[in-house]
Amino acid sequence: MDIPRVILLVLDSVGVGELPDAAEYGDAGSATLPNVAKAVGGLDLPNLESLGLGNIVPIEGVPPQEQCQAGWGKMAEKSPGKDTTTGHWEMMGVILPRPFPVYPYGFPVDVIEAFEQRIGRKVLGNKVASGTEIIKELGQTHLETGYPIVYTSADSVFQIAAHEQIISVDKLYEMCKMARELLQGEHGVGRVIARPFLGSPGEFWRTEGRRDFSLPPLQPTLLDRLQEAGYCVYGIGKIPDIFAGQGITRVLPAHGNQEVFETVLQAMQELKEPGLVFANLVDFDMLWGHRNDSQGYAQGLEAFDVQLPVLLNEMTPQDLLVITADHGCDPTTLGTDHTREYVPLIVVGRGISGCKFLGVRETFADLAASIAEFFNLNWQGVGTSIWSRVDARQG
Repeated sequence: MDIPRVILLVLDSVGVGELPDAAEYGDAGSATLPNVAKAVGGLDLPNLESLGLGNIVPIEGVPPQEQCQAGWGKMAEKSPGKDTTTGHWEMMGVILPRPFPVYPYGFPVDVIEAFEQRIGRKVLGNKVASGTEIIKELGQTHLETGYPIVYTSADSVFQIAAHEQIISVDKLYEMCKMARELLQGEHGVGRVIARPFLGSPGEFWRTEGRRDFSLPPLQPTLLDRLQEAGYCVYGIGKIPDIFAGQGITRVLPAHGNQEVFETVLQAMQELKEPGLVFANLVDFDMLWGHRNDSQGYAQGLEAFDVQLPVLLNEMTPQDLLVITADHGCDPTTLGTDHTREYVPLIVVGRGISGCKFLGVRETFADLAASIAEFFNLNWQGVGTSIWSRVDARQG
């Protein structure tokens, strides 16, 4: 099958070390992957090791390989911020001039009152909180009053939690859409997030009905350019939500790393024409990074590594696999928020022969430029293609 395809896997939050400006974000010393490895006494990642992961930064248990099988390097985030939307948008060629607004003391009274008026009821919370902790704290009051729980984090998010038997998931989504319409301009947060849960006091748990309502990208992205040029763009997991559906030609829902990975394989088997398969493996961030669970993080990395050969065996000689991340979320730090870090860059497949150092990229947008060149698109956006680092690109 002589069909060029790109499989882009974002290992959500798997950063590889602090950026030069990390201290400005309170993230000095953060290094998600190296610190997780140190915390558990070393990682067992033979497949990622063979691709050059240990060449990027020192990782206990993952030594560098002189004869690795991929291109490797790391990327800096040029946009201000360290949230999901910013990272993914920059990968696709949009560099933000200013960060999305954040609310360390909760949302302004006028914003909350306007939201309450729209939904016809009061809200609980309105503060920075862990999603699991706030439903422990306010879940019973929510059950008694029917008021949704509103909270935020160090990221630019307006999160709404509701018990599915008190406020249906569909009704929760409607509330999120109302919030999204309200939160524009000065208060244009990156994402409004629906956080449904179930259970009873003492044993609440979040369900898989999470849904993100993002602002549309500030300008056309590589996804839009691919779509305009007639290429297929598969968005898996939370990718379609991050881009507000723009530039996505095929939406494949998936929850959790295992289901996302299986859906990527499904997409590769289904896609019989040139295109992009774009997926986010969310568990690293959602289940382990934000919960300071180094052991779970390590186990998740090792589980991904075990499965990686299945994906590699599914690739054709014309395919390109890119493995990267969107930010850090170091579970070994005192905080539970994202961390401002470099992200790994591993490129496997067509055009990469042998162990190639792809450099320390100045922006995630180099991915957009590289993928555009791979598909022979005339990319007018920001970023510099990696192909200048590769001696002989195979045609």
